[in-house]
Amino acid sequence: MKKLFFFMAILLLNVGYAAAQGKAEIKFDETTHNFGTFSENDPVVTTTFTYTNIGDAPLVIHQAVASCGCTVPEYTKEPIMPGQKGTVSVTYNGTGKYPGHFKKSITLRTNGKTEMMRLYIEGDMTAKDAN
Repeated sequence: MKKLFFFMAILLLNVGYAAAQGKAEIKFDETTHNFGTFSENDPVVTTTFTYTNIGDAPLVIHQAVASCGCTVPEYTKEPIMPGQKGTVSVTYNGTGKYPGHFKKSITLRTNGKTEMMRLYIEGDMTAKDAN
C-alpha cells in the first residue's frame, strides 16, 4: 500500500510539473497572401509571412511542407524566444504550369499549442501572349 501511495504521489508531482511548464504559441500577421496578377514571362513570385511567439517557451518550426513541388517554403530554423519574430518565405514557380488561377497551401508543424497550421498563397498567372 505504501508503494502504491508513493508511486501515485510521484505521478501527481510529474503531472503538476509538466502542466507548469510554458508552451510556445505561434501567431502570424496574416496566413494568406494573394500575389494578384503576374505574367508567365516572369513566373517566379515570393512572399514572406511574419510570425510572433506569443507563448512563454521557445518556439520551433519542425517542418514546412508545400502542397505542390512548384511551391518552396523556407523558414527560420532557430528557436524563436517568447516575444520574438520569425519568418516563413514562400516562393511559387509557375514555370511550365498552365496560366490561370492557383491556390497552394503550406503546412507547418511546430512545438506550439497549435502543432499544425496552414498558410495559403494564391494568384493569377497570365499567358505570355496575353501581354
